[in-house]
Amino acid sequence: MTPDEVLFEQRGHALWITLNRVAALNALNHPMAVSIHRAIIAAMGDAAVRHIVIEGAGERAFCAGGDVALLGREGRQDRALWETFFHDEYRMNQAIARCGKPWVALIDGITMGGGVGLSIHGPHSIATERTLFAMPETGIGLIPDVGGTHALAKLPGEIGTWLALTGARLKAADLRYAKIATHYVPSAHLPTLCDLLATSHEPLDALLASFDEDAGEAPLAAYRDAIDFHFGHDRMEDIMASLDEGDDWAREQAATIRRMSPISCKLSLAGLRLARGVSIEEALITEYRMVCEIRNGHDFFEGIRAQLIDKDRNPKWQPATLEAISDDDVARHLEVPDTGDLTFE
Repeated sequence: MTPDEVLFEQRGHALWITLNRVAALNALNHPMAVSIHRAIIAAMGDAAVRHIVIEGAGERAFCAGGDVALLGREGRQDRALWETFFHDEYRMNQAIARCGKPWVALIDGITMGGGVGLSIHGPHSIATERTLFAMPETGIGLIPDVGGTHALAKLPGEIGTWLALTGARLKAADLRYAKIATHYVPSAHLPTLCDLLATSHEPLDALLASFDEDAGEAPLAAYRDAIDFHFGHDRMEDIMASLDEGDDWAREQAATIRRMSPISCKLSLAGLRLARGVSIEEALITEYRMVCEIRNGHDFFEGIRAQLIDKDRNPKWQPATLEAISDDDVARHLEVPDTGDLTFE
């Protein structure tokens, strides 16, 4: 990590974290995750820190994801690189959820993948008119990890299942409707809010509420009944059959899912169902088991090739269909890795 990839500053009574890889849309790499984790641990014992604020530099992205391009290039040959990245990133996600200090994420701009993990586990997530949120992992042969299975499983109805399988992109009004964003603040008001987050002695909840505005009508609301109906099944084959028999919108969702990695879709659905009612630690352990085995497969490396390296947007998934993936194939991804489970001590 270069010294300025993530910045830490004590601003009044706030620990301020700024993701500062503007050219990379503030994508999270391994050294950044380790540094953020250490800063959280230090803040937990610092009485001068009342809350922690995290934002992304620039106007385009909060955090567009993890540094999956590096894993795509080198992860197959370097098991330690792969496992250490996910191990330490997931420990950071758990620390965000358990740190005991209010976590305020200013998700102004693109917020995807690893950026979701930096924001969704805290109690305060502030969207703006520039926010674009997604968990697009099934399109690169991965799963909605970074605690994503845990967070998505808690969303109303089957919104989380739909987001995980389709990689759908949401803006502020939908994020409020889905209870992903807790507040909507126009980006023009963020400088004032930031000043007060550092200096105001008003209770944090009251301060944030005073800036909260109406994000408008949520397009997602019109599809809520259909989402809950079609995505409530526990088998991918049943979800697809339901969508295929539905209206134009449902068939569009089916067509989108058929472009995704079939094994990723099955694993993502399994992860979401296993995450129901469990702790974030249990969900992260399951995710870690899955990603360790994903490294031994084909689709992640093919997805990165198609999306980020060759950019032909034409991945050749193996297996190519949902029907070719057995229950044993899914179960293999739930076994303890040879190097052991994720730990949090």
